[in-house]
Amino acid sequence: MKIVTIINRYMLKEFLSPFAISLFFLTFVFLMTRIPEITNMVVNYNADISSVALMVVYTLPIFLKYTIPMSVMISILLTVMRMSQENEIVALKGAGVSLYKLLPPVLIFCFSGVLLCMWVTVFGVSWGKLSVKMKSMELARSSIDAALQERQFNSELEDVMIYVAHVDMKTKALKDIFIEDRRTTGVVNISIAPSGRLIRLEDDQVYTIRLHNGMINQVDIDEKSVSSLRFGDYDINIDLTAMNKGKHTISKELDERSLFDLIQFIRSGIKDKAHLNAALMELHEKFSIPFACLTLGLLAFPLGVQSASLRRSSGFGLGIFFFLLYYLLLAAGLSAGETGHYPPVLGMWLPNVIMGAAGVFFLVRNARERPVQLPQFIITMASVIKRRFAKKV
Repeated sequence: MKIVTIINRYMLKEFLSPFAISLFFLTFVFLMTRIPEITNMVVNYNADISSVALMVVYTLPIFLKYTIPMSVMISILLTVMRMSQENEIVALKGAGVSLYKLLPPVLIFCFSGVLLCMWVTVFGVSWGKLSVKMKSMELARSSIDAALQERQFNSELEDVMIYVAHVDMKTKALKDIFIEDRRTTGVVNISIAPSGRLIRLEDDQVYTIRLHNGMINQVDIDEKSVSSLRFGDYDINIDLTAMNKGKHTISKELDERSLFDLIQFIRSGIKDKAHLNAALMELHEKFSIPFACLTLGLLAFPLGVQSASLRRSSGFGLGIFFFLLYYLLLAAGLSAGETGHYPPVLGMWLPNVIMGAAGVFFLVRNARERPVQLPQFIITMASVIKRRFAKKV
């Protein structure tokens, strides 16, 4: 009994180092995808370092939701593979310790990952996404340049929505402009122009968008009438100071709602089935992704053991294969659940069921000394990937 306790502590300790390294590396890689956006904020929108740092912090939970399960699987897989290749697993089996007795530290580590990831998905993701939206609106109101993002409908400015196909930040020239102005009560002005220019007046908070050779469609909501007018040059003035004084309610998307808010929204009686399915998908996602730490970790354990009895790349190849398979199934479940082809609960939890069943199957086979042989094409693919990584290192 004392030997088993020592082994449990030893394995738990060995899991921590690769988990921390994997979590840092994977999260850093995900953050690198935001570098162009961050650089754009600093260079073109004059965002200060504190604003950039806050945007990075707000974005972290969105990435951690995926990198924590990935890191749990990688840490268990690498640790058990090392123990297998150094014949530690063989020595333990010779001492009468079965694979089932090595499961407690694996399960403890997996459940720790579940709790950590669940805290991120339940509390961190909604907070992060809502904070990103609020910070973006704050930047847009402090400088209209931040609201002129190319090929996006930018509604950060209150009662004004702007779409610009191209922005030259040096000359402030604009192309293919669409502006919806609701600042006049009961009237919606829709301005369209092929070109224009952003002009900054002496007051830092007042801007003018000058449109060239365009058209205005004025919609009178009360009279239910529309009038059109063509123009050569037309100026739209935007006073950021006045906008900041006005009240601006932030509409929350489904992934920006807290758990309690999301449950209340679902119980409010949504008539639109597609909207209800999307809300249920978001609710189940908050719990199904954390439990991927358990299913992927349980799968990684026998894969690591199997690498001792098969070719060296077999366990790693299976790990890559099932890792990609899980996220493909998750993406398919999200798509099918939102369209209504599958119940949301099935779309979000089926990948966990499949991975968990595969993990139990491999564990039983390995415990009986009957490892599962990989198809040759997977072994070849894993070998090629491993050689390329070795060359880069």
